[in-house]
Amino acid sequence: MNPLPGWRAAFRIARRDAVRAKGRSALVVAMIALPVLGVTAADLTYRSALPTKAEELTGELGAADARFSATSMGPVKLQQMPDGVNWGTPQGAPDPTPEEQEKPVDVTATFPEGSRYLTERTVPASVTTRHGIADTQITELRVADPMLRGRIELTDGAYPRAENEIAATEAFIESAGLSIGDRVTVRGPDRSYTLTGAVELPADLRADSLYALPGSVIAPWQKTADRDKNILPPQASDPDWLVQGPPGAGVTWQDILAANDRGVVVVSRQVALDPPPDSEVPMAGTSLAYDTDTELTAAVLTVAAMAVLEIVLLAGPAFAVGARRSRRQLGLVGSCGGSRGQVRAVVLAGGAVLGAVGAVAGVGAGFGLTALFRPMIEDYTGSRFGELTVRPWEILGIAVLGLVTGVLAALAPAIVAGRQSVLESLTGRRGTRRGSRVLPVVGVIALVAGVAVAVYGGVNGDTNFVAGGSVLAELGVLGCIPVIVGLLGRLGRMLPLTPRIALRDAARNRGRTAPAVAAVMAAVAGSVAIATYTSSNAAEQAYDYKPNLTPGTVALMAADSGDNAELPRSRAAVEQNFPVSGARADISRVWAGSDCTIYYDDEYGCGTLELVKPTGKGHSCPLKGKGAKELALRISADEHKRLMNSPACMDEHYTMVAFGTGGDKIVVGGADVLDSYVKLEDPAAAKALAEGTPVLLNSAYAKNGEVTLKATHAYSDRDKKNRALHPGKARVTTDRLKVHVAPDRYAATPGIRMVLPEKTAERLGLHVEEYGSFYTLNRDATEAESQATHAAFAQAGNRAYLMTANETVARHDDTDTVLLLLALFAGVVTLGAAAITTGLSKADAEADLTTLSAVGAPPGVRRSLSGFQCLVVALTGVLLGTAAGLVPAVALRLTDLRAALADMREDPMESAYTPIVMPWETIGLLALVVPVLAGLLAAGLTSSRLTLARRAG
Repeated sequence: MNPLPGWRAAFRIARRDAVRAKGRSALVVAMIALPVLGVTAADLTYRSALPTKAEELTGELGAADARFSATSMGPVKLQQMPDGVNWGTPQGAPDPTPEEQEKPVDVTATFPEGSRYLTERTVPASVTTRHGIADTQITELRVADPMLRGRIELTDGAYPRAENEIAATEAFIESAGLSIGDRVTVRGPDRSYTLTGAVELPADLRADSLYALPGSVIAPWQKTADRDKNILPPQASDPDWLVQGPPGAGVTWQDILAANDRGVVVVSRQVALDPPPDSEVPMAGTSLAYDTDTELTAAVLTVAAMAVLEIVLLAGPAFAVGARRSRRQLGLVGSCGGSRGQVRAVVLAGGAVLGAVGAVAGVGAGFGLTALFRPMIEDYTGSRFGELTVRPWEILGIAVLGLVTGVLAALAPAIVAGRQSVLESLTGRRGTRRGSRVLPVVGVIALVAGVAVAVYGGVNGDTNFVAGGSVLAELGVLGCIPVIVGLLGRLGRMLPLTPRIALRDAARNRGRTAPAVAAVMAAVAGSVAIATYTSSNAAEQAYDYKPNLTPGTVALMAADSGDNAELPRSRAAVEQNFPVSGARADISRVWAGSDCTIYYDDEYGCGTLELVKPTGKGHSCPLKGKGAKELALRISADEHKRLMNSPACMDEHYTMVAFGTGGDKIVVGGADVLDSYVKLEDPAAAKALAEGTPVLLNSAYAKNGEVTLKATHAYSDRDKKNRALHPGKARVTTDRLKVHVAPDRYAATPGIRMVLPEKTAERLGLHVEEYGSFYTLNRDATEAESQATHAAFAQAGNRAYLMTANETVARHDDTDTVLLLLALFAGVVTLGAAAITTGLSKADAEADLTTLSAVGAPPGVRRSLSGFQCLVVALTGVLLGTAAGLVPAVALRLTDLRAALADMREDPMESAYTPIVMPWETIGLLALVVPVLAGLLAAGLTSSRLTLARRAG
């Protein structure tokens, strides 16, 4: 028997039913088309943004045929692969001698006869900007030559054509605040160039560089450095040659082999695109290749599976509602002799029809959106598309995926429709349905087992168990959702009419409500898991953060000594350009013997200065020495943190040396240092400094109110003057100094252990020299202010540098961005699932709404009912998703805890603090804002009045 006539009729019925129920059909088509659209756009973007080999070569060579480069090995025989990336000396050949490496390589002699070429060299440089000074690189290359088209393109102005002209990338012009026609000065040779044009590199839109003619920057710079020894010579790269071979010939593999014999490596377009057989490649078989196709395929399959799951969860109830709405039509099919298989075929055909329409619409919209947002995508990826790359088989596979998903979504409703009796279908009765008693039991078992497996994986550090257990736990929650939805109806007994009807409707129609709740739960669970882990990791990083400056301060440090430091000019530069406030606090450094901190002299004879730490209780860190491991593993994280921040342990793990003070961390200063930098507002401490008494910030170094200062007065042989005044062996002095001890919390002050009055240092025979200043900031400095300050330093002779606080906020800014994106993603899915369920509820409960209107229910009931139905789905899914998302997050944090404990066993000073921090902002947004917004939108978009065209039923 030929089955085609039956299927032909099924498709005809399905097509007519889809046209008749336009709203429901559009809903299903949209659910299928949206994922197809996303996958299509992602495929097109990935294939187009990922350059082909030809496009890569154009980005590297432009229109040239090859790039020739000399190596550091000299004119010795080399071997290379056809791509020109891997190369080396022949196996078994001796390494070139230093004399061979120093011999010049005549690269131009290796070019094919009749070739034309361009030279290219790059040098790092510091140049002036509108704001001040910026570091960049300058490439000497004749960018106007047609040989470079495709690699460098002019976007504004003109190419440089004279030695005093220069072009810049758009990224550099924007960051420097320059315009075409401005003058740019290269510091070092102090030569100025006119900015004539803006260029872009299609393969690297974020490139930040300048382009000048060959011989216009590096050679004059070198001549200036030869004349003035105070100017550093340019650190230019070795030259490369871009070669255009004879017309029609290019650069062949034989040309490359000849160049290799003379020590030249070649990247040839012709050879790279059409490589020779391995038999002609001497280096073949010696290079390693890395295959990422397996990982890419796994990632693509995972994304496709997730898309199919979401579609089935959300579109399946739509087909179920459609089958119920068409139950009379399906009953007529049965009454006319149609078998149950033919009834199922009608529903499946509906899935195929709507799946095909959704697939075609999604693919078409994916092409359109990719083309529309192409410029934005190119800016985001940082490279231009060579062309819109289309892989027909991939696009066809995506479309088939949409079609198959539509059929799968209609499978369960088709089975239910086939089991329904003809009498029930014709009379509209649904019969008595009871939920499965096995599914909840299986769900609970899977939930408990999944949690146990995930925790086991976390404790043992096995992420595979963590992932598997988390998935199993989430599937267990999915199995429990019908029961949970059924319990919602009992919660409405004490509620007003509308929410009571909404809860009972959700409980009565579990086949419609449960999949939507599951879809919301799946999206929210993933977002909450990632958000919880991200928040916890950020809290751990904040706990371990060690600042290099106190908050809200900046340090100006001298880069030279004595009068050469020119600190007054540098201070003026900071005060005029940086957002500083209040009075500055000047500091000096102190040392004994030779000034080894300046000359970095490792010879015997350098003086040292040391605060001797007493031994015994209160002075020795309990996390060092005997019994430290057992103590670290026994105490809580808070107790460990308290010990780590105690004065006795502070310098044991926090050894950062700042301000050039050396390991002693002693600075010479006054009360203003305590006020502005240390933040110690203590009149007694200020009075002590004024009287010549040092202020000790770390009480562990004091005993009976005194510290021991050990100074080794030795003089290096480089220090000829002091060596003559102090011949002989080193002299060691040990002084007991009465100190003012600050509270223990100031032991963590970055870079300072003790503030020493200048007169006390001089009394002890120590050397004192003004070294820098502390400033308090009004706010963080902008990029323009930083450039202006560095420009002022350059005008002052670069005798000082600015030390700003290390990055403490960037990580948290990134974390906040990630959490916001996760919340938005989960919120969109929640709104979509709730809206779909609400629309299905309205279509499925039309008779109930008609009855409500007929018995005199107010018009607003219809609107408020839709809002509460939407709220129920969204809120239930969010709460279940939050609970499910905590399982993998907690398990992964247990894995981190295991690793941290292992580190602590190696070093008790290492922290094992691995908190679990709930992302309350994300959860609050999902649990409160999104469901309420979904309910309000559903209520606002629902008509409050119903027009009865005929009697219902």
